[in-house]
Amino acid sequence: MNFRKLLPWIVGIGLVLIIAFWVIGIKNTGLQMNQAVNKEWGNVQTTYQRRNDLIGNLVNTVKGAADFEKSTLTAVIEARAKATSITIDPTNVTPQQLAAFNSAQSGVSSSLSKLLVSVERYPELKANENFLKLQDELASTENQILTARTRFNEAVQGYNGYVLAIPQSWFLSYKEKPYFEAVQGADKPVEVKF
Repeated sequence: MNFRKLLPWIVGIGLVLIIAFWVIGIKNTGLQMNQAVNKEWGNVQTTYQRRNDLIGNLVNTVKGAADFEKSTLTAVIEARAKATSITIDPTNVTPQQLAAFNSAQSGVSSSLSKLLVSVERYPELKANENFLKLQDELASTENQILTARTRFNEAVQGYNGYVLAIPQSWFLSYKEKPYFEAVQGADKPVEVKF
């Protein structure tokens, strides 16, 4: 056999293999980035779950104060229930779903803030060691939530930048994922009343 006759076939097969491995690399990288976003979403949910667990303990501790405002406790319990009822599949998350989740979590933060402000009128509760520990744990958890949301947004940025760019978008069927955004009105200063 003449080598010159085989050369076009060898070059053609080589090009097909190079293109095949290139496409496989694009698909594998897209899959890894999608999994990174899903992992970060799991971290976000874990921190919110931690907060919800702490809120249950905080509410039970506050209930011990005999004349504590029932409406404040009820608001916290209802906001927590609403927030835990919203579930999101990170593989198909839409901006609307993320906004609803964010809004529900904002309701928890708001009612929790009102609870902690109203506690100031109860010196026996403020001196309760369990309450003080829970309050510290909640503050720490809020920082963890901020960190988890920031890392989620960073993972989404990398993912969106990769799957929406050409030529990856030609080979990938992944959709753009939404970012966490600030709750409406978060840009306005908080009014503090004493």
